[in-house]
Amino acid sequence: MIKNKTGLSTSGREIEVDRPEPIISNIEVVPYKRRVEVQIAIDDLVNGYYVFIVDFYSSGLKILRELKKYVKNKHSDQSFQGQRDFRSVYRELSHRLLLKVTNHKLTVRKAPVIGWFKILYPELNEFLLPFPQVQGLNSSWQWYEKGIYIPVLARKIHPWFGTYFPTRFEHLELFDNWLKRYKGEKISAIDIGIGCGVLTFQMLKQGFEIVYGMDSNPNAVIGLNEYLKKNKLHSKIDLKHGDLFANCNFKTELIVFNPPWLPASDNIAGLDKAIYYENNLFPRFFAEAKKHLKAEGRVVLLFSNLAQITNVGDCHPIEAELSGGGRFQKELFIQKKVRPASKNTRRNQNWRTSEMVELWVLKMR
Repeated sequence: MIKNKTGLSTSGREIEVDRPEPIISNIEVVPYKRRVEVQIAIDDLVNGYYVFIVDFYSSGLKILRELKKYVKNKHSDQSFQGQRDFRSVYRELSHRLLLKVTNHKLTVRKAPVIGWFKILYPELNEFLLPFPQVQGLNSSWQWYEKGIYIPVLARKIHPWFGTYFPTRFEHLELFDNWLKRYKGEKISAIDIGIGCGVLTFQMLKQGFEIVYGMDSNPNAVIGLNEYLKKNKLHSKIDLKHGDLFANCNFKTELIVFNPPWLPASDNIAGLDKAIYYENNLFPRFFAEAKKHLKAEGRVVLLFSNLAQITNVGDCHPIEAELSGGGRFQKELFIQKKVRPASKNTRRNQNWRTSEMVELWVLKMR
C-alpha cells in the first residue's frame, strides 16, 4: 500500500489513506485477449511475467478461475495451514495479472464502475493495478454503496475502503447481551481497533456518553470521520489514529478490544492486521490497558478458540496474561458456539463445528 494525503488530522498529525499501490512506471507486460489460450497466460504468470488484459473484464476473470484450479492441483492439502499456503501462492501469481485505469475508469470493456478510483487516486490519470486488487476495490465499493446489515444494531453500516467489518455476528451478540446487563458507569469508554465502529455503536446504543475510538488503520479513521460529519456525532465519538491507545493520557471505566484471533506466521500488513496478531500485541495491550483503566473499571475482550482448534497456535494470549501477567484477574468468561459456515462458501471450514467465540471481562488485581 502507498499513502495519499487526505487533509484529515488527529493529534496534530495528518492522516494519509492506504490504497493499493498503482503501477506508474514502465514495465514489460504480455498482452492478453480472450481468443488466446488461457494456459498460455497461466504459464506466463508462473514464469514471472506480467499479463495485461486488453479487451474484456471477463477475460481476466476467466484467467483467475483457471489459475485457481492450477494452484489447487499443486497445493491440494485441505488442512487449515494448507489452505493458507494455497492462498499465499495464488495471491503471488494472481497479482501479476494487470488492468489499466484511465481517467478513473477501467479501460477494458464491460467493466464495473468503481467510485474508489476517483477518491483514492485523484492525482493520477493513468496507472495499472493487479486484477485481484481491482476486484477488492469493486467489492468494497458495492459494500460501501449498498451497506451491510448488522443485526445487533438493527441497521446498515457503510464500511470505507480498507476497513475491516464483521461478516459473523456471534461475538457481537455476546457483547450486546453483556452490555444490556452492565451496571457500571457509562461516562466514557475506549474502543481499541474501532474498525467500522460496530462495538462503539453498540455502546452508544446502551447509553455511553462518549467513546474514544482508536485505530492504527488510517482508512478506519477516515471512513468513520466521514460518517460522523454526515450524522453530527463528533460529540459522541472521538477518533484517534495510532497504535493501540494512540498515546492518549486519560483513564476510562471501560476498555473494549476485539483483537485479531490468529497468530501471524510472517509479516502482516493492511487488513491482515485485523485477522492475525504479532507476538507482542497482547503483552503490549495489557500493559497499556492497566495505565488507562480506572480502579473499578473493566476490560472486555472478544476472542475465539480458532487458533487452538486449527493447530496454528498453542498459547491462548488472554489465558497467558491471567496466569503470568500479574495485572488482571478474570471476572467473567462466556463462550458461544458459532453457526455453521454458509453453504455458499468454497473454503473447507470443518473446524467451525468446534469453534467458540469468547467474551472475557477482566478487572485489575
